[in-house]
Amino acid sequence: MDRFSWKYDNGLHKTGEILVTQQRGLRLYDGEDKTNFDNGNLKLTSHSLIWEDQKLPDRRISLSLALISKVKEHSSGLMKSAKLFVYLNPPPADRQPGPFDSSSYAFIKLSFRNGGHIEFRRLLEQQLMKKLWLQSSTVTNLQADSNIVQSRIQRRGPGILGIERNLEEKSRATDTAINQAFKDLDALMEKAKEMVALADRFASKIEERKGTLTEDETILFKSYLLSVGISNPVTRETHGSGTSYHKKLAKELEIFLSEQLKIEGGMMTLTDVYCRFNRARGMELVSPEDLLNASQLFQSLGLSLRLRSFSSGVFVIQSSSHSDDEVIHDTREKLFSNSCLTADQLSKILGISVMLAKERLLFTEQVGMACRDDSVEGLKFYPNMFLQTAVFQ
Repeated sequence: MDRFSWKYDNGLHKTGEILVTQQRGLRLYDGEDKTNFDNGNLKLTSHSLIWEDQKLPDRRISLSLALISKVKEHSSGLMKSAKLFVYLNPPPADRQPGPFDSSSYAFIKLSFRNGGHIEFRRLLEQQLMKKLWLQSSTVTNLQADSNIVQSRIQRRGPGILGIERNLEEKSRATDTAINQAFKDLDALMEKAKEMVALADRFASKIEERKGTLTEDETILFKSYLLSVGISNPVTRETHGSGTSYHKKLAKELEIFLSEQLKIEGGMMTLTDVYCRFNRARGMELVSPEDLLNASQLFQSLGLSLRLRSFSSGVFVIQSSSHSDDEVIHDTREKLFSNSCLTADQLSKILGISVMLAKERLLFTEQVGMACRDDSVEGLKFYPNMFLQTAVFQ
């Protein structure tokens, strides 16, 4: 209790101080000892705890929130009221006179006879986190500093002109830097168009030299293609919304996927297309819903792509020239040459995703060209030996 000081008025005179809450029927304990500060009204402000006697309103003490280190709750029991243990920092050297000159305790107890201790604790800890009393002292210091600056300005009026000149020079330098940055950005966008054209030439070279490039060279060229973006992507801002936007997006997809599908064997999952397409578009991303809506317009627009759904629910985009018979025949050949295959093994042989490899195997099974063995070792596919003669005659 030696941290409390007498409060001789009931006002909130500190800068920015506000009343947060108040609770009636409070008794104060000095540590474990009862005091005669009983049945009072406890106010919580943004800066202090204020206890005032309900019978003698002029009897009032105050504790600065800056002196509180932590708060703990002790629930009520049989014949006992709920209490808050308030742990205190050491008293300041310049403390004001209070009801206790010294105390052997470093905490006080607040006894809530009428309940409300949970909400009071929450609000108290909230104010301890905000530390508004520090802001008040900062405002006071700033006001003092402002007065000092004003007095110096009055004594050194000509120096203001020098400060204004420095500010103008800094502003001009900033404008120059911003203008230069935008010029560099324009040059970068022009260079991006050149890089897209270069990517098209890369794709053509890969197709021309198919079979002569090593696997490492092919991977390197593919990484170059993925790193180059779309120079002028279709957006809702430039091409409207709804069907008009989806039609333009579908045509952009056709251009973007023309070379990608050749490299990937004529078919890509919609998820792979989504990732690559958005990577190429940079910051102008499309949503999965917009990609699906655009893909559904391929056939009605007469484009060279098709959206297809397998029986498993997997969506793929394939070129219109993609032949199911060729896929089945090629998959069956791989099964014969390897005796049996899992989806993972086929994906490595063909250089496609595991999901697409599995769909190829399932599709080949559906038409009777393959059969499966589903065991503890996993799902394996074998060639249908009964159709071997018919297929390879």
